[in-house]
Amino acid sequence: MSEAIQEYRGALDKGLEGVVACSTAISTIAGTTLLYRGYTIEDLAENATFEEVVFLLWYGRLPKADELERFERELRAAMPLPPESFGWFHGLPTEVHPMDFLHAVVAGLSLHDPDANVIQFDANIRKAVRLTARLATIVAAYDRVRNGQWPLQPLPGRSLAWNFLYMLHGREPEAKRVRQLDTCLILHADHELNASAFSARVTSSTLSGMYSSVMAAIGTLKGPLHGGANEQVMRMLQEIGGPSRLEAYLDDALGGKRKVMGFGHRVYKEGDPRAAILKRMSRELTAETGHPELYEMSAAIEEIMQERKGLIPNVDFYSATVYYSMGIPIDLFTPVFAASRVAGWCAHTLEQYANNRIYRPRGYYNGPTGLRYVPIEKR
Repeated sequence: MSEAIQEYRGALDKGLEGVVACSTAISTIAGTTLLYRGYTIEDLAENATFEEVVFLLWYGRLPKADELERFERELRAAMPLPPESFGWFHGLPTEVHPMDFLHAVVAGLSLHDPDANVIQFDANIRKAVRLTARLATIVAAYDRVRNGQWPLQPLPGRSLAWNFLYMLHGREPEAKRVRQLDTCLILHADHELNASAFSARVTSSTLSGMYSSVMAAIGTLKGPLHGGANEQVMRMLQEIGGPSRLEAYLDDALGGKRKVMGFGHRVYKEGDPRAAILKRMSRELTAETGHPELYEMSAAIEEIMQERKGLIPNVDFYSATVYYSMGIPIDLFTPVFAASRVAGWCAHTLEQYANNRIYRPRGYYNGPTGLRYVPIEKR
């Protein structure tokens, strides 16, 4: 056994905790600070648009006015789904997990993309534009089809956030809701080397292509320990039912050593800056929509979890009530997360290709040695 493997054995058995797997200039976590290309998440959430942040993640700087205008045109032009895809929505089963449906449609889109297997920067940018523009369109179309409605195509000249709410609900959204969703998309756009970004980079490193990388990331994000946690948070709040049942529920959950979703983080130990922003949004939105008890329950759970377990909320905890208050169906929370995080997955894929070496780590072997084959009649 090599000294290097001996040294990292504990980390390897704990999900690579503390192991640095690559160099990246896209985003980083330092204490309670999250930076995208050097800008704090608070600064970007307050002042930027999602489209600006996508440009920043891909190109390493904020766009100038003419660059942003051109980039927005490219994204908006790519938002409509190709005509052949609408047959899939009525041919594929919709009584499935929305993330599985999203994965299938992205795979289908790759079959009709002439750039699908071209590993060149310009081709990768074109694919990144199509994927980032279309994931929200897919999610909204899926929801309408499963509810017996015909999918809506996006309207020209509108942002990704505006069009998603329009395509989902079938009406023009309020400006305030558009800005709130835009902020959520910014908060979820990237997060250093999280599980799905790592999955995208590993797939990219084999030169499998951007569609394969994004599909791998979608499968990774689906898990309840990653992007699926926000859905579980909302279902937990519904199961509790009201503030009067909250302490009994948590007593039972903690006494039975059941995981309370939306708490704890591998990297943040003193607070997730995204959760702080979403907490303020949750308080505002739940009051506006006539369900302040959802925020009150969430805030009470946060206080109890910090007192009893020393755990702090992560981005999933308050995003649940934010999305719910926007009228987004609970099982679409993770697909909406994907519609944002695809910008980061594409950024990681672009960065991986710029200085590629296939990922091939070692495994610490802890099985037997010295065994000899025994003929089947003697076993």
